Amino acid sequence: MPVTRRLAQPEFIALIAMLFSTIALSIDAMLPALTQMGQDLSPENPERATLVVGIFVMGMGIGTFFAGPLSDAYGRKPVILVGFAIYTLGALWAGSASDLDGVLMGRFLQGLAIAGPRVACVALVRDLYQGEKMASIMSFAMTVFALVPALAPSLGQVILLGFGWRAIFFAFAIFALLASLWVGLRQPETHLPEARNKLSVAAVGRAVKECFGNRVFFYSVATQVAVYSALFSLVSTVQPVYAQTFDKAESFPLFFAASALISMPASVINAKLVMRFGMRVMIKSALFGIVITSSLGLIAWLSGVMNVWVFFAWATCIFVSVGFVFGNLNALAMEPLGHIAGSAASISGAVGAVCAALLAIPISLSFDGTPLSLLIGVLIFETTALLLMLRLGPRVQPVELTV
Repeated sequence: MPVTRRLAQPEFIALIAMLFSTIALSIDAMLPALTQMGQDLSPENPERATLVVGIFVMGMGIGTFFAGPLSDAYGRKPVILVGFAIYTLGALWAGSASDLDGVLMGRFLQGLAIAGPRVACVALVRDLYQGEKMASIMSFAMTVFALVPALAPSLGQVILLGFGWRAIFFAFAIFALLASLWVGLRQPETHLPEARNKLSVAAVGRAVKECFGNRVFFYSVATQVAVYSALFSLVSTVQPVYAQTFDKAESFPLFFAASALISMPASVINAKLVMRFGMRVMIKSALFGIVITSSLGLIAWLSGVMNVWVFFAWATCIFVSVGFVFGNLNALAMEPLGHIAGSAASISGAVGAVCAALLAIPISLSFDGTPLSLLIGVLIFETTALLLMLRLGPRVQPVELTV
């Protein structure tokens, strides 16, 4: 039975962008506060404050594994709304915690909960679109979503200076409430009861086996792990680099906003080009470009010619590449698995986030006042991603039998 009512495409894209942006807001609005949180809650090891990013991603990855089967069994909207409710509790917990461990537990709960909206959102798009059209919708959503990384650090800094870092968590709770109201009042359920799968361990096991038995899914997710690792390494370390390496703590939100704004057109361009060249070509081209850029960035640091503007240019290139990679990788992984879209999105997101967090956390903790470990880590991750996509190869067209 088809969905009887759809949102107009502009509103639908805006809603999807808002759901995605909760993740970016939860990470990027915290970045200006990392130094202050480290000094207040862990003065003996202030770099531990970077775990505020990693533990959130870790919780999101674990929660993602369960969110997909739940959305396949009970529908997309209930998973989104319950997820936002638990996310709000986590935000209030972190905002009222008396030590860093309490903040990290609240952040873990936030990550665990936001997995529901994250996975159900991707599955919701797949319910209505597929293939290059899905990639195009995702790219347009990512364009709107890109405003959040541009504005979130500035918002976080304003809240930090005016009310302290704890108030940032209370702002998260307000944002989640607004998103819940929009979904609850406007978005129809796209996964109707007759199409739902019964929730069971056996069904989850079958879904995992089917997903990783699919070559396209396997290489797409492996590539996501490498790309996510590079991005999370950058995001968790970028504020200390600007603050400590280049003495630009106060202007960090402006640098970060500029990177995000410059990267915005990438998703729009990708939405147009992917329809012509396909997902694989767009992903490989972007990864090749960023491997070259990261190699030049490492050479610049080792040769002593890197300054804040060179680092800014390199970091901006990483953000630009996101517009050509993430939406395409998600659509590529989901393309052959529409009949289990929720579970496929769940497995993809869980593996990507958990593995990326495990790989990125050592990079952030190894920060020594210079961007060297970050530059090396990103280059390794992006090179690995490119090699995986080359291994996947071009799309295999089905053979048409003639009689």
